[in-house]
Order: sequence, then C-alpha cells, then structure tokens
Amino acid sequence: MWIVATLLLLRHGRTTANADGGLAGRLPVELDDTGRAQAAAAGERLRDLPLAAVVTSPLIRCRQTLDLALPGVAAVTEDGLVECGYGDWEGQPLKKLAKDPLWPVVQQHPSAAVFPGGEAMAAMAARSVAAVRRLDARITAEHGPEAVWLACSHGDVIKAIVADALGVHLDLFQRIVVDPASITAIRYTPTRPFLLRLNDTGERLTVPVPPKRRRGRRPRAAESDAAVGGGAGGGAVTAAEGTP
Repeated sequence: MWIVATLLLLRHGRTTANADGGLAGRLPVELDDTGRAQAAAAGERLRDLPLAAVVTSPLIRCRQTLDLALPGVAAVTEDGLVECGYGDWEGQPLKKLAKDPLWPVVQQHPSAAVFPGGEAMAAMAARSVAAVRRLDARITAEHGPEAVWLACSHGDVIKAIVADALGVHLDLFQRIVVDPASITAIRYTPTRPFLLRLNDTGERLTVPVPPKRRRGRRPRAAESDAAVGGGAGGGAVTAAEGTP
C-alpha cells in the first residue's frame, strides 16, 4: 500500500508553567486562560475533519486541550506520547536551568542528554516515534489509506517526531519550533515520511520578532537557545530573557 493515513500532531495549549517560565515536565499543570482559548481555536480548525482516531498523552494539559478542541470525542491514552521525563529539572524555572552544566548539552547535543532522575532525550524520541508509527500502521490497516488521525502531545515530543520524519539527527531537533496548540501533519509511506505541515497555528502570517534588547546590551549566546519543553510560543523567546 503506497498511500497511508495522515497524522495530525496537536501540541497542548499554553499552560500556567509556560506562562510563568517553568519546566512542567510530567507535573499536573493545567491550561491557563490563553491556553484554553488556543485549544478552542484549534477545535474550530479540526471540527469538520472526519478523524478516524484521537490519541493523547496521559497528562492533564493534553486531555484539557482535547476536551476544549473536540468536545465529546473519546480520546485513547497513549503512554508513548507522554512528555519527556525531565526528572530533577521538573518544576524548575528555565532561567535557573539555563545555568546548569547540562543545559548546553540539551541545546547542542540532545542525543547525549540524560536528565538527572529522569529520561534520556534519545529514549523519549525513540518511544514517541515508535508509538506514532505503530499507531499509524494500525489505523491505516483498520480505516484505509485516506484516514486522518490526531495525536495530542508535547513540544519536545512533537519536535522529535518531526526530526525523525525529516530524517535529521536528534541533535538538530532544537532548530524546530512547535508552539502551543499548533498543528503539524505527517504522512508516512513505505519509503519515507512526508512533512505536510509544521507549527501551523492558523494565525495571520507575520514576521516573528525577537524580544527587545536593552540599549547597549551585547547579545548573549543563550539567545540562540531553544526553550526546553517547547516554550510558550510567540516567536524567538529564550530562557535568557526569563521567558520559556
């Protein structure tokens, strides 16, 4: 079969941790008002699609996102899509974590990063990619090649799945941006995946503007860092600025 189902990856809406500059990890943080509005807006874009299946990370922020985006739709929990286990980093401010010796490894060589008391980023990537590929094959077999299905997950998880689809090393995945409540579409085939859509929030096209720098302040190396966990969205913002 040369045509297979299409996967839509939905990141959860903005959370209280995203807004406060913290790393939620697997803590039971919930959507804030902005996140709830983002989830409802994503639902307007998804509501007319005949989704063959909806799966979700077990964390409450993903379940809340789906309750608002697709009310009444029964989502199946998939543990393979849970957030990366950040271990001792969970609940910590990103501004503080940016000073940890592990931070540059996470930024520049994430395939070697193992969070203290938590999970290796390579392990997170492997189990999330395995989960979506397994589910995609099953849904294609059950519903046919024109099926569309949706998975709600987390920023770093979706970035890892996208990196795999593009055939790039995990060490390059910090170049990918996945904003809250954005939609990414992938179609797997026997020879290669196709990335059909990335980080689509449905907003009017604008040029993302980095945060203003105080006059006379020299650029910091950390201004090129990715927000671990996916961040709060809204353009080029970094832990160095105190915003995830």
